[in-house]
Amino acid sequence: MEPTTELTRRYVESADGTPIAYWSSGAGPPLVLVHGAMSDHRRWRIRPHLEAFRTVHAMDRRGRGSSGDSVDWELDREVDDVVAVVEAVSAEAGTPTDLLGHSFGGLLALRAAARSDRVRRLVTYEAAVNEPPQSPALLARLTALLQEGRRDEAVAMVMRDVVQMPEAEIAILREQPTWPSRVAAAHTLPRELGVSLNLDPREVAGLRVRTLVIVGADSPAFVQEGTRMVAGALPECVVVVLEGQQHVADQLIPDEFAAHVREFLTGRRARDSNP
Repeated sequence: MEPTTELTRRYVESADGTPIAYWSSGAGPPLVLVHGAMSDHRRWRIRPHLEAFRTVHAMDRRGRGSSGDSVDWELDREVDDVVAVVEAVSAEAGTPTDLLGHSFGGLLALRAAARSDRVRRLVTYEAAVNEPPQSPALLARLTALLQEGRRDEAVAMVMRDVVQMPEAEIAILREQPTWPSRVAAAHTLPRELGVSLNLDPREVAGLRVRTLVIVGADSPAFVQEGTRMVAGALPECVVVVLEGQQHVADQLIPDEFAAHVREFLTGRRARDSNP
């Protein structure tokens, strides 16, 4: 399915003054999408499937796409960015927004939902919540590739050695039109892989937002453990396991993935009439 509506670029100023871009399309109540590493707003193959029942606001995380950046990067600043977008689109719509985050973006979405009262429902897909900093050796290899201008190889290496993605899936992603945006964001990888990605269960224990937690059945053990941690920390949670899938199911089976999101957010399946 190809995009059905034109994207409109908008900006919001984050807490530290950094301009954060988000791209809006579709019709209906608001839904904010937060991408993970190695991408920007263009990664969302599910966007056309969501536009029929939501106004979709796909943000560019700082340092990517049309968003600004800061020299003194911190994880908390990225949480502030998500909160800023959520509250901007919620104020415009006059209603709380739904929020969906993938991988690194899933961690940000969880923490943002705990900070803002403008989130109606939350969806996470393999949130990065159980990942220590990568080894100095891997970070050195990554930095060397980037310094040599071998950004394409750097992205593939991270997918292979960090995400543990099979070569067949990497090959499929290389053929998609979003691959150049992944390569363009490669410079942000060392800072993200050099920090510990953990979620303090106490931070979300009081979250009263109903949450859909999605995980691929074939994803590595550390991803499965992170998913169990998220599900165990949330008071109101539904878990969906995608058989035969790993970390990029939204890219490989976008119609099926979006159908789960639609049913959770609206209570209606894709074949049903619009809410």
